[in-house]
Amino acid sequence: MTGVDPALHTELCELLGIRYPIIQTGMGWVSDPRLTAATSAAGGLGILSGALLNTTELRAAIQQIKQSTDASFGVNLRSDHAQAAEMAEILINEGVRVASFALAPKPELIARFKEAGVIVIPSIGARRHAEKVAAQGVDAVIAQGAEGGGHTGQVPTGLLIPQVVDAVSIPVIAAGGFFDGRGLVAALSYGAQGIAMGTRFLLTQESPVADSVKRRYLAAAVTDTVVTKQIDGVPQRVLRAGPVAELERANPVTRLARAASNAVAFRRLSGDSWPSLIREGLAMKRSNELSWSQVVMAANAPMLYRAGLVEAREDVGVTASGQVVGLIDDLPTCAELLERIMRQANEVIERFHVGDR
Repeated sequence: MTGVDPALHTELCELLGIRYPIIQTGMGWVSDPRLTAATSAAGGLGILSGALLNTTELRAAIQQIKQSTDASFGVNLRSDHAQAAEMAEILINEGVRVASFALAPKPELIARFKEAGVIVIPSIGARRHAEKVAAQGVDAVIAQGAEGGGHTGQVPTGLLIPQVVDAVSIPVIAAGGFFDGRGLVAALSYGAQGIAMGTRFLLTQESPVADSVKRRYLAAAVTDTVVTKQIDGVPQRVLRAGPVAELERANPVTRLARAASNAVAFRRLSGDSWPSLIREGLAMKRSNELSWSQVVMAANAPMLYRAGLVEAREDVGVTASGQVVGLIDDLPTCAELLERIMRQANEVIERFHVGDR
């Protein structure tokens, strides 16, 4: 769109080479090449979910995005992945602009990306985490409040963002509860340089999520999500649907047996060898201080999400969702969504200017 207020072209836009300070987060089974390319082409920053891909699939997905758009985009990786270093080299060799992480990347991985000129943006849920990664040299952080979907913390967005902004000197991207231009302006007023959205981009036309699942999201209220540890051992916000209640009620032995079965299924799907899976589990256990039962549950999570998002299996699958789902009622294209958000943000700022005159 034309006539964007200068306040909406932030330091983040310059850093990432994007028109609008809006980021589509890397969601497993959701942030595929099509959604990523559509977001970036529309002026935001699309982030490909690379955590569930092997190296061959990752390279192919990146090349597919590059064939669709010349705009900047990012790739989300897992720092504890057995092939994290090899995947990092793929990003570097393919000229990817941004590497994002759900968990703090290892210092040596940050250093390698920095050396190659790749921008590093981890997600954090607490001030101390932001301070730690800022000291390690990352370029920006996505600070997600408790309202956000998937892995989430305890501090609401409205309290977390000003706290993190005051604690670090790098750009802060606000996440958790954003879906429109009013939210973008609110985030900027807290001192953030932009917003990141997951659930809102999941509910677009380019999202690969099954139509029946999208309808389930659109019917949900703000009270229709729940935070549970029974998916992978750490808190995740998901829709209150499918097997979530059953997982909460199940005894530890039953949960572990089901998780182990799904972990084996994921190994077959991913093509990982058993030695590779064991090395990955050891790395996860050390870096995240998890018990072995939590490690097995973490390997189980991708299959639960695949069943819920890709296969539309409401009976056995789970679906991550932010509370903002209750405020979303349509399925625009990514271009329509970004244009709408920027138009709304401009209107909000214009009302402020009118009040000043």
